[in-house]
Amino acid sequence: MKRAAGLMLFLCTAGVWAQTSQEEIFRHPLGPETMDAFKTTCSRLAAHPVVRGNFEQEKTLSRLNHSLKSSGNFIIATGLGMVWDTVKPFASTLALGKNYIIQSRPGGQRTVLNAQGNETFLRMAEVINAVFSGNSQGLMDNFNIYYSGNAGGAAAAAWELGLGPRDSSIGAFAEKIIMKGDTAIKSIFIYEQNGDTVQYLLSNHNYPAELNVNEKALFALP
Repeated sequence: MKRAAGLMLFLCTAGVWAQTSQEEIFRHPLGPETMDAFKTTCSRLAAHPVVRGNFEQEKTLSRLNHSLKSSGNFIIATGLGMVWDTVKPFASTLALGKNYIIQSRPGGQRTVLNAQGNETFLRMAEVINAVFSGNSQGLMDNFNIYYSGNAGGAAAAAWELGLGPRDSSIGAFAEKIIMKGDTAIKSIFIYEQNGDTVQYLLSNHNYPAELNVNEKALFALP
């Protein structure tokens, strides 16, 4: 019985420690001493107008103590938006433009979704695009920014970015956002206002010069 109680205490303590560790970035507000490194990080991320890679997503539903996982491929194209091409558990593709969402299903069926019911996707696409496009001023206009890292030297070192929404449209769904990476964004952690969390792990980044014909077609309204 004592062992079980000790195990429960350890698990609870470990969970609190993990969350505290994850949120440590919010003790490091962006200031004069980190401004240059922050802008250098943004510039390096913006060096490639098109980024492809793989993603793993885990959404944790706080009220149900349950998580939902999915995985697939992503595309980020500066000026156009982004694509989440989900492979598992079900095949589906979402192309997120500046003010529209197109869902493509196996078999070629394409549907324009109502943006009013999918603000989370659109706002998240805006945030990621702002980071990838090197729009440091846009980030500073819309977020309280927290930054840790050293972007000096020939190779980009690891960095961590915390975003506290100042814009009401983003703050309506996200309490805070944490991004981590080096030469590319490797993880995105979103704390939603309803207590749910969403984590994206991004990997196998590659940088084509431009979108191919099929990828461009994903952004074309049907």
